[in-house]
Amino acid sequence: MADAVRPDKTARQLRLLSDALDSGRLGPVRRMVHTLAPAEIGNLLESLPHGKRMVVWGLVDPEDDGEVLVHVGDEVRESLIADMDPDELVAAVEDLDIDDLADLVEDLPDAVIDEVLRAMDRENRERLEQVLSYPEDTAGRLMNPDVVTVRADTTVDVVLRFLRLRGELPEHTDHLYVVNRRHQLMGWVALQDLVTREPGTAINKLIDDELDSIHVADSAEHVARQFSDNDWVSAPVVDDGNVLLGRITVDDVIDIIREQAEHQALSAAGLDEDEDLFSPIKRAVRGRVVWLGINLCTAFLAAFVIGRFEATIEQIVALAVLMPIVAGIGGNAAVQVLTLMVRGIALGQVGASNARILLWKEARVALINGVLIGSLVGLVALVWFHDWVLSLVIFAALVINFCSAALAGVLLPLLLKRMRVDPAVAGTVVVTAVTDIMGFFSFLGLATTIMLR
Repeated sequence: MADAVRPDKTARQLRLLSDALDSGRLGPVRRMVHTLAPAEIGNLLESLPHGKRMVVWGLVDPEDDGEVLVHVGDEVRESLIADMDPDELVAAVEDLDIDDLADLVEDLPDAVIDEVLRAMDRENRERLEQVLSYPEDTAGRLMNPDVVTVRADTTVDVVLRFLRLRGELPEHTDHLYVVNRRHQLMGWVALQDLVTREPGTAINKLIDDELDSIHVADSAEHVARQFSDNDWVSAPVVDDGNVLLGRITVDDVIDIIREQAEHQALSAAGLDEDEDLFSPIKRAVRGRVVWLGINLCTAFLAAFVIGRFEATIEQIVALAVLMPIVAGIGGNAAVQVLTLMVRGIALGQVGASNARILLWKEARVALINGVLIGSLVGLVALVWFHDWVLSLVIFAALVINFCSAALAGVLLPLLLKRMRVDPAVAGTVVVTAVTDIMGFFSFLGLATTIMLR
């Protein structure tokens, strides 16, 4: 997906770009596109309908094509790649960093992949194959094998001469990694130490071995937490034998954090975070109808519960007026708890060790909120319908439903996680179904028991 860009800036760029395209003046469009960074271009492309998107894509500097492809979602990338011939694709991706190329390579046609591999030197080809050998969403897939290493038995002036001969450093290089003859990580030397110490200073006197390394099998979520907790700019990636394999930089971690946020927000509505905003109607329907169908099933369950109390509703019409309040407020309360749980699970803050304490806390919060909101709604019902028994019923139903919301909001995400189902995807549907059914059952059941005795 495109990197985060200020919404007001994007909206202004989009307006100017659309006006220029509508007028048919491609010169201003070309000049505007050439002033933007690849991430900004990607964001704009995702904001345009297909026709205008293809026009703007044709005006992008070919040198930026590869970087732009990295910064758009899967569906948009698929449409852009389909508009390029094989030679253009090879030229676009051949200069990308290994980690960025690994993100793209599976979306490329086989003929293009073969051509790219043939154009790479042996070292880079082996690096790409190494990165692709690791599962997605792991440190191995995120890392860039291009790292600068030095030996402990050299001196500062030798390392500086080596760097000058090398000519350039990988982006976000803040440390040089110190390895032994078996390429095992011994520590790292900060660039600032190299430029401030005497030329004859031995590297082994500058080694810092306190910075934690990342294991190649660590999950992307774990990597993001490590960077957030330690304020890292980059970090080394090692295997079981502490052999240095590559490094992960902060720009990759920012992408992870953004993707996690988008995943949680969109999955809660049954949407794919990679869905194109202007995707074809058939694809959009196919991607959304499954969760709408699941929601329909839960709605029928709630309707079935209501149907069991049809006679009660016929005798007390006020119940039909107040039923949406009971279910709606209970659903909102459940979603509040669910949101906190999904975030806590994603950050590793919630687990078996503290689930019981969290459940007890949320139960007390629910009880207090249920009494407060229930009292308010009960008072309104009393003023509205002049029936103190009905007021008492809706008060009790709200208290019960708030407690049900707390139980569902805490326990269901943990259960879904144990079942290897993403709570961000299925959680909202399940907890709102629970609160709808419990809300209707408690409200109508209490009314039937108390008011129709």
